[in-house]
Amino acid sequence: MMDFVQNTNGCCILRRNGCSRACCSKLNTYNWLCDLPDAAQVTDFIEVQFKNTRKGYFLNEAKIPLEKGDVVAVEAGPGHDVGTVTLTGKLVLAQMHKTRYRHDQDPKKVYRIAKQSDIDKYNEAKAREHETMIRARQIAADLSLNMKIGDVEYQGDGNKAIFYYIADERVDFRQLIKVLAETFRVRIEMKQIGARQEAGRIGGIGPCGRELCCSSWMTNFVSVSTDAARFQDISMNPQKLAGQCAKLKCCYNYEVDAYMEVQKQLPSRKIPLETKDSTFFHFKTDILKKEISYSTDKVLGINIKTITAERAFEVISLNRKGIKPATLEPEAVAKQESNKIESHDILEDSVSRFDSMKKKKKKKGKAHKSSLHHDGKRAPEHNTPRKA
Repeated sequence: MMDFVQNTNGCCILRRNGCSRACCSKLNTYNWLCDLPDAAQVTDFIEVQFKNTRKGYFLNEAKIPLEKGDVVAVEAGPGHDVGTVTLTGKLVLAQMHKTRYRHDQDPKKVYRIAKQSDIDKYNEAKAREHETMIRARQIAADLSLNMKIGDVEYQGDGNKAIFYYIADERVDFRQLIKVLAETFRVRIEMKQIGARQEAGRIGGIGPCGRELCCSSWMTNFVSVSTDAARFQDISMNPQKLAGQCAKLKCCYNYEVDAYMEVQKQLPSRKIPLETKDSTFFHFKTDILKKEISYSTDKVLGINIKTITAERAFEVISLNRKGIKPATLEPEAVAKQESNKIESHDILEDSVSRFDSMKKKKKKKGKAHKSSLHHDGKRAPEHNTPRKA
């Protein structure tokens, strides 16, 4: 049995056999214990998601039968808020432990499954968010505050508004709160966020063509350094290194450990390789292929030779013993290249090298004439002098 339900964000939710999957929700957590009969009764806590990436944990004290995707009205301070259930059962405890939720504090409760009147109020409040954000930015600019208001979120009942802002230094926004409260006639709450959190709330598409990691699945942000890009031989172009938040891309931390493990199996870039003809210096490295390119110049790419890491270690060991090989390539590869060069030189120095070309041209001409005769066309006549 399968049915579709639309949540407060306008996303369709597919339910099947008691399990549901939010196809458009941010920071979605797959409940892999949803098929177990006892997993749903382990705890009365549920996870509720509000606008964008904001989530909260509430106590279902009334034992209301809830499933993932249900729109509920929950306790807020003051009033009530409207959100979507994103997780139930045993995995809620794991998420609460991950986010360091304090159990000693009084938990907020689930009031009811949202009525149509609750959803109508929520939609009315949500429709004012963009206009409120633009107006708040103008007020902050008039007060000469060095801050940027990135997003505004109204509570489900419309009695409270949360203003998310970014600031590089401490901001005294006491006067701003008074002006905002007088202008919008609601309870004001200010929350400072970072550039990565702002990108997660706004969302977008990354250069990889997929949704931003900070808005789709990342819950905590680890600092990213330029060393992660250097280990992966990524160009140090600031425009390419930075993401949409103007910070270093979080994805640089994903594969840096694998690159560091492979680099331990490669020779040092500072060691030059010496042959009988010249000295070769490191030019570039293909880490995953374990291939290294060497050049006869320390800066420019001149006489570039690409060899494997094993061959580089062999040449280094020979140089330490005082032996200089003829070339960087292995002997078998060097012989093949020399044979190709010799055969090419022999063909160029041959006296009869043009005879074969003439024979080929004659054969092509005869084949062309015969094809004309076979097609039934008249052969071209020669201009012979007539007898008087």
